[in-house]
Amino acid sequence: MTQTLLIELFTEELPPKALPKLGAAFAKSLFDELAKLGFVDAGVEYHAFASPRRLAVSIPQVAALQPEQKIEKKGPAVAAGFKDGVPTPALAGFARSCGVSVDALEQGSDGKQDVFIFRSVKAGEPLSALLSGLIEVALKKLPAPKMMRWGDRDGQFIRPIHGLTVLHGSDVIAARVLHLASGRTTQGHRFLSAGAVELAHADEYAKKLYEEGKVVASFDARRALIGDKLHAAAARLGATIAADDALFDEVTALVEWPVVLEAGFEADFLKVPQECLILTMQQNQKYFPLLDGNGKLMNRFLLVSNIEAADSSAIVGGNERVLRARLSDAKFFFEQDQKKKLESRVPSLRSVVYHNKIGSQLERVERLQKIAGEIGPALGADKAVCARAAYLAKADLVSDMVGEFPELQGIMGMYYARLDGEGDVIAAAIEGHYHPRFAGDTLPQGAVAQAVSLADKLESIVGIWGIGLIPTGDKDPFALRRAALGVVRQLLDLPLDLHALLVAAAAAFPAGVVAEGTVDGVYGFMLDRLKNYLAAEYPAADIDAVLALNPPRFDEVRVRLKAVAEFKALPEATALAAANKRIRNILKKVEGDVPAINAGLFAEAPEKALFDTLRALQGPVEAALAAHDYTGALKQLAAFKAPVDAFFDGVMVMADDAAVRGNRLALLSALADLMNRVAELSLLAE
Repeated sequence: MTQTLLIELFTEELPPKALPKLGAAFAKSLFDELAKLGFVDAGVEYHAFASPRRLAVSIPQVAALQPEQKIEKKGPAVAAGFKDGVPTPALAGFARSCGVSVDALEQGSDGKQDVFIFRSVKAGEPLSALLSGLIEVALKKLPAPKMMRWGDRDGQFIRPIHGLTVLHGSDVIAARVLHLASGRTTQGHRFLSAGAVELAHADEYAKKLYEEGKVVASFDARRALIGDKLHAAAARLGATIAADDALFDEVTALVEWPVVLEAGFEADFLKVPQECLILTMQQNQKYFPLLDGNGKLMNRFLLVSNIEAADSSAIVGGNERVLRARLSDAKFFFEQDQKKKLESRVPSLRSVVYHNKIGSQLERVERLQKIAGEIGPALGADKAVCARAAYLAKADLVSDMVGEFPELQGIMGMYYARLDGEGDVIAAAIEGHYHPRFAGDTLPQGAVAQAVSLADKLESIVGIWGIGLIPTGDKDPFALRRAALGVVRQLLDLPLDLHALLVAAAAAFPAGVVAEGTVDGVYGFMLDRLKNYLAAEYPAADIDAVLALNPPRFDEVRVRLKAVAEFKALPEATALAAANKRIRNILKKVEGDVPAINAGLFAEAPEKALFDTLRALQGPVEAALAAHDYTGALKQLAAFKAPVDAFFDGVMVMADDAAVRGNRLALLSALADLMNRVAELSLLAE
């Protein structure tokens, strides 16, 4: 007989940022262990619950008794089991390990030979006998930020545990976890609940907590409820909410009975850049800022309270007073920062260490000026403007506002540059050079911003890599992978030579700082990032074929991939890819240099025909490549199928005569060179 199993740990307030993972991990671990032991079918849908003061799981159709377990162990080979009619030590030891005599063992095959086999049936254990241990195991597996002890007990958990509820249907299962005995009673909301909540059956957990305990136990349900209430309140004001998923998650983890309230602040604070105000509201107070139809911050905001009151004015007023103090700080920092021009802050970067092996932020700024000054003109930007933007790009790091809110670096530099009269192009470049800051973020707009952004990321990658701090496994403390992906995403749309950019970045460092081989190492690193980025769009073989040529310009990669896709659609493609692979394998075995082609040494008709086709197609293929018509270049190769097939059918490449053999290898080498100018076609062969 099966029943719903409910397990709840009632705790003190759990860490909000970790709560979603804790709830999911606790439920999954318990379910997986129960399924592994046969108490529940692996296809059953379970429900996880997580609130600030509880972790719980409800699993339907859980058996009270574990099914019988069939045990089978294979032992020594039958042929080696006895010697002179006496069991060998191996056989005797196997029987002892199984707790039986040798006579009780069976014989059977393990697929290779006949062996001794021990078979038995173990009676299933009751759920009550195993559940305490399973809960303890689940607790140890939790992705807990930190563990703690409380009272005079030895047990550890993220927060002190004050209650354990374990119900199988309507029955309490006697369990003991961290010195707590199980029962059928839990606690509701700290302030709104009338008292303890007693559960008659496991299935009524969520409903009874909601109705009697004023607790929305499900994290997902609570998050959805908060979202609905917030969006409804914003709609009434004709506004939209400025908040990301992280804020919704954190607020959901802070309340058990969400109540959305509207509040406001003085309009005078709107003179401060709205990014500062939004960050203050979100990060410090967990409020939800509101934007009007033009995307401008309003002096109204929404908050989610954990208390329902007949008169919420005291709650609103208290939150407004706290926010007013925070906004006053932001306003003060903004006003103080304006007393110094951005340009005057640059020398202070000398005291900001970037890395002890590659200097201060000021030295870094000097390198950014050089690199951006070289990149900008290639994009049509003025060299002096690019150098000026790079000079000011890091100045806001020593401002009061960025000191308080590091997330505003670049954004504050943009505002201060505009106030200083630096112009919109330079101001936009200061903010844009940090883009893309994360996966899916926007790219910098405009040639100057692109030049400074590339300079910033390339300098960082080359410098950190060059002093030996190369990313390994999952360790990447300087976020070089993120920076490299930012470069890759930009270069896919820009006509720049990556290798030349890396050389320029390396040259900006003092002699001896960047290790030899850094440029080549970073280039390979970039190719790996490009390959990963394109993996969702194109077949892996196509990407490998194109990147095998180490293309210096990434803006041509997608064009080449499109050409490869169209080439693969040709009837001749499969045979040509296979022939290419064969040619590559032949040429790999050649020692020394391949000689130049000598047309006078061709004796067989197929090799003459292939040579003639090669000469005939050389011009059209080269012309298509010069015009960046990669599809056209590859389609020309279809004419090679017949002469290539005839060549391999009728010509012995590795002829005894050294001159003839060398000439045929030279022909194949020239053919491979012409055929693999767009992509390494041999990698398309199955």
